Amino acid sequence: MGTSGPRLEALRRRQLADSYQAGGEHYDRIRPGYPAEAVHWLFARPGLPGVPAVRDVADVGAGTGKYTRELHAAGLNVCAVDPSRDMLDQLSRLLPDVPVRVGTAEQTGLPASSLDAVTVAQAWHWCDPAAASREFARILRPHGILGLVWNQLDVSVPWVHRYSRIIHAGDVLRPGFRPELGPEFALEESSTVAWTQPMTPEDLFELARSRAFYLSAGTAAREKLHSNLSWYLYEHLGHAPGDILELPYLTLTWRAVRAA
Repeated sequence: MGTSGPRLEALRRRQLADSYQAGGEHYDRIRPGYPAEAVHWLFARPGLPGVPAVRDVADVGAGTGKYTRELHAAGLNVCAVDPSRDMLDQLSRLLPDVPVRVGTAEQTGLPASSLDAVTVAQAWHWCDPAAASREFARILRPHGILGLVWNQLDVSVPWVHRYSRIIHAGDVLRPGFRPELGPEFALEESSTVAWTQPMTPEDLFELARSRAFYLSAGTAAREKLHSNLSWYLYEHLGHAPGDILELPYLTLTWRAVRAA
């Protein structure tokens, strides 16, 4: 009996996610961070009586700790969960005082009712929304926050739109997107923060090589991507090696709340 529909989608999602099991150092060096403004927005909920302040947070799908660093810098008690030991080793070198745990959004291994918030940055699309929602409801305290965060290229900028097409950046969210959640959570609000990252043309090649499409592609597809990107950056746009470009990003954050 063949695999089709949701099962095929789940299998492909797992195959792409597995492409990140190694290569933590390269991923950390080239992937964007997150603006502190986005983190501050997630936990700022003025005028809500009876809602405790956030103190204990798990960053799930933490990878090398790009978002974990901002949580740590905000003074939160943060632990990091990721299925890749290689990624967590990189995180521990940079944040040696942050506890780490090998686990998934569906099975974190964390104690029940132990957290004020859970964050998932650039990883919810790898998760099973129903199973992860059940797990997060288990480990969160009443009124706990779930923050779902995406960094995406700002494709409203024409040159960035074409760049995203060349590198097969499939995580650019469609207009009106709302993350899928289980019934344990209610979406509360969303926020968008615009910012830029200085990059050279060489960095843009490295960014392409860090994407799931490239990591899971065969030799011919990789060579085609490299050829197209070389033409686009050096011939069509006229950049020289070492030029500094401001690569525009949007950080999109959704805040959901666990039922009491």
